[in-house]
Amino acid sequence: MKREAVTKGSGNIFWDLGFSEERSAELILKSSLLQALQETIRGQAWKQVETAARLRIDQAKVSKLLAGQMAGFSVERLVHYLSLLGQDVEVTVRRAPRGQRYGTVRSKVSRRSSTVARSRSEKVS
Repeated sequence: MKREAVTKGSGNIFWDLGFSEERSAELILKSSLLQALQETIRGQAWKQVETAARLRIDQAKVSKLLAGQMAGFSVERLVHYLSLLGQDVEVTVRRAPRGQRYGTVRSKVSRRSSTVARSRSEKVS
């Protein structure tokens, strides 16, 4: 049996898929917010129609969110939705370690206390 070569990932799936550093940083943040939104909705066992009313959007958009479709939803909009569902969203900005050219984008969903995703050193505009 022949063994397949395995390449270790960078820790940022979006970077590994070929997205630019800037875009992969945004996608890391968006995917984390989307995951928190999905967990909040599923944790409350709300139906899509009830969730749509709480978010003041139509049910089709809730369906897209629950299916993991990030297109059409900005970081700001996802933060707004989390706020409407009673979630606090915290962003921390601090200086990157000495000798590191760009900062790092990390996101964490506190309920599980585990890092959802981590990006390589990225320049974030």
